Amino acid sequence: MGYQAKVDLGTILVEDSEGTKWRLYAIAMVLSHSRYKYIRWYDRPPTTRDFIAFHEMAFNYYGGIPEEIIFDQDRLLIVRENLGDIVYTEDFERYRQQARFKIYICRSADSESKGRGEAVVKFVKQNFAKHREVTTIEAFNTECLAWLERTENGKVHATTKKKPADLFTQERAYLRPVHQKIKNNTS
Repeated sequence: MGYQAKVDLGTILVEDSEGTKWRLYAIAMVLSHSRYKYIRWYDRPPTTRDFIAFHEMAFNYYGGIPEEIIFDQDRLLIVRENLGDIVYTEDFERYRQQARFKIYICRSADSESKGRGEAVVKFVKQNFAKHREVTTIEAFNTECLAWLERTENGKVHATTKKKPADLFTQERAYLRPVHQKIKNNTS
């Protein structure tokens, strides 16, 4: 409990009430033990600053920080891989040192470690975003969090056979406390 979370990104086209198509971008975090989820939508491609801010929002939502976070190889946090050594973007490297969580980077063919996060993004795209009209990105995010509480976090999970919200009440005690807001000295 409280050890690991998975972060993943996704994109989908949705329409507003006038039929205008919006490309929306999602960042999702799921705690590995409880399967408790947090999602944030963007109406433009997220930047490294957005990615860092997302983590801060997720940690505040959870009331704590897991020990380790699993990521896909993504340009928002990784510049390159050099013979197995990961070179992070300057902003993300500074952030990860301040937040003090371990990082596990998935290899491209590592479906076992990638699956949980990708499944969350796919489920939210197909069961929430696909059936909603966009008015504003703020309203879309508010509706999504309310939907998450009712569905993904509030209903019995197929694998654990328990509600993520119920498991999360126990898991929260194992997360490291969020004592202060991380200084976002990004340029």
